[in-house]
Amino acid sequence: MKKIQILGTGCAKCQKLADNAKQAAENLGLDYDMEKVTDLNQIMGFGVMTTPGLVVDGKVVITGKVPSPADIEKLLG
Repeated sequence: MKKIQILGTGCAKCQKLADNAKQAAENLGLDYDMEKVTDLNQIMGFGVMTTPGLVVDGKVVITGKVPSPADIEKLLG
């Protein structure tokens, strides 16, 4: 099971990233668990200074932008 975490305070970009990541995971037919991390201390614990951030299986793969579902599929696949 893939663990997908969305790092952000709940802004519109963070929500869009969550939607795109969900779409990408479903397009790939992945078994996944998605978590939204909104606590700034936890976000900084990942070394992320610019939100939104995307973490897959504990590894930060994107910060500061909202990639398309197709681009996220490449990171998840």
